[in-house]
Amino acid sequence: MVATTRRQLLAFSALAPIAGAAGTLWADDTSRQTDLGDQARRRFAAPVSGREKVRRRYLPNLPLVTHEGKKVVFYDDLVKGKIVTINFFYSHCEEICPLVIENLVKVQKLLGSRVGRDIFMYSITLKPEEDTAQVIKEFREMHGIKPGWTFLTGNTADIEVLRRKLGFTYPDPAIDKDKSQHIGNLRYGNEPLALWAACPGQANPEWIVESISWVDRSRLKNKV
Repeated sequence: MVATTRRQLLAFSALAPIAGAAGTLWADDTSRQTDLGDQARRRFAAPVSGREKVRRRYLPNLPLVTHEGKKVVFYDDLVKGKIVTINFFYSHCEEICPLVIENLVKVQKLLGSRVGRDIFMYSITLKPEEDTAQVIKEFREMHGIKPGWTFLTGNTADIEVLRRKLGFTYPDPAIDKDKSQHIGNLRYGNEPLALWAACPGQANPEWIVESISWVDRSRLKNKV
């Protein structure tokens, strides 16, 4: 396992709320051609909260399937109103995935009964064409993962959208296309407060728990 210093962890944790692949505001010239009525409605429309902006831009309501075969949608069923952790993996990965999963098993143990109660852990496959619900269920059992940590599969195109929206991408397209070199980061956040950050999935488990607690304390302090 590659050692990660506390300073490196804090640097990753200080990332912008969610770094994703966002589209441009205007897709083409024709979309700019709005009439004065449309412009007036936009000007006097009710302001959009920070939480809603994050939801619209980074947390799409795409369909997924859990390791138990249950159909869910990403935002409404998994993220809305919760503190969550999210990482990507695939079952036959022989490089970073096993290291990250083993490390997150330690994180789950440190969090104890809170996992599945007020903190929810999610791992999404990068190879849904291979990782069926049964395959990820067996993978989960093989690693001794306890309740509260859900593994997910789904449609290849939908998962690719999620990966990009959540910021699990490389700037170099060639590297980004190679799933064997996928980013081993952990995204965590408090959805009600729109507080999101990331850290290396192989960081010291105690530091990861401490980082998650920062957004958790904010939730409790503000009584959301």
